[in-house]
Amino acid sequence: MTKEEILRKADEWGVRFVRLQFSDIMGIIKNVAIPRSQLERALDNQIMFDGSSIQGFTRIEESDMNLRPDPNTFTLFPWREDKPVARLICDVYKIDGKPFEGDPRYVLKRAVAQIEELGYTVNLGPECEFFLFKADPDGAPLLETHDKAGYFDLGPVDRGEDARRDIVLALEAMGFEVEASHHEVAPGQHEIDFKYGDALTQADRVATFKVVTRAIAKRHGLHATFMPKPIFGINGSGMHTHISLFKDGQNAFYDPHGEHQLSDVARYFIGGLLKHAPAITAVANPLVNSYKRLVPGYEAPVYIAWSAHNRSALVRVPASRQQGTRIELRSPDPSCNPYLAFAAMIAAGVDGIKNKIDPGPSVTFNIYALSPEERAARGIPSLPGSLAEALDALEADEVIKEALGPHVCTHFISGKRIEWDVYRSQVHPWEIEQYLGVY
Repeated sequence: MTKEEILRKADEWGVRFVRLQFSDIMGIIKNVAIPRSQLERALDNQIMFDGSSIQGFTRIEESDMNLRPDPNTFTLFPWREDKPVARLICDVYKIDGKPFEGDPRYVLKRAVAQIEELGYTVNLGPECEFFLFKADPDGAPLLETHDKAGYFDLGPVDRGEDARRDIVLALEAMGFEVEASHHEVAPGQHEIDFKYGDALTQADRVATFKVVTRAIAKRHGLHATFMPKPIFGINGSGMHTHISLFKDGQNAFYDPHGEHQLSDVARYFIGGLLKHAPAITAVANPLVNSYKRLVPGYEAPVYIAWSAHNRSALVRVPASRQQGTRIELRSPDPSCNPYLAFAAMIAAGVDGIKNKIDPGPSVTFNIYALSPEERAARGIPSLPGSLAEALDALEADEVIKEALGPHVCTHFISGKRIEWDVYRSQVHPWEIEQYLGVY
């Protein structure tokens, strides 16, 4: 939309406030709220903020930063009927007029430009899972799910159906095309899938999806969490991401004469994902808790392989072909910063295409059923088993580090090292239960 169209829409909707939204390096959504009277100034790129207060942004001596709204992201929060609030997603710039290297949105734009230089456009389709928990009278989350339902169940067993329906309605009102929503495998777990789109739009949608889901859940007296593994012994939440490339309007992953009807480009892209999977894991699974999900037995991928059929592999090729040909990376979880995670995936694929990285044969067997010796004999390595291992892999991977850029890499790794060290030095309840009375 043009500036004039946005101003007219704001008046039509009776907008009182506008939230200028952006993301920090860790994927936490930040915003600056301005009254309607300041909207024109914002659209003229005149809104400044203190970047030194945002984790991983700038030092205090160079703290002034500029928010530049993306006009295509102007929309209304549909649950604020009493005092209408609109939203604009912003790019972060420095005072010299150059893009800020630490802005995750800028990192993703750079990665998209890389693949466009090869003549391709990239589409992504993330599948976001989340849990709904009960909340106490003060709104604090309780570790108690609100239902005992399972995969594809419906009410009255699925008591989150009303909340999930209202989340879908809110997303549609904000311009999403929602393809499906359903109860997931674990009690209290849900999934909402929206239509594929270009990488930047999809990252914006994931960020928006989290905001909307939490807000609507709260209105139902529930707490929505994208924590990957909140409860031991049941499935965790993933964000399986479907990827496809197009060139001249045709799906570049499809070749009717190729093995499994896949093109060399598709195979090389898969090869890049597999080669850089350990480093991608640090970005796509960024919490200590992420590695409680990445264990055998709960449908989460653990082993670095690909398959044209089964779901035990890290990369799967869904059955759809021709224009629907795509690959699915199954490791990411919804706690990740979508801008950085998508950038890492694209950079890995670009490396695969440029260097013609062969992914090897498609795995046709259940990898979970193999012994460690059998996996080693077949050359199937494992994903990192902890955040510390994943960070080591990231530090050793020049392709993914270059995609993120030195600013983001330095601050991301240092912040996550601190997180790991704090976790590592804590005494956890399991240790007390296991050791206190024995030793």
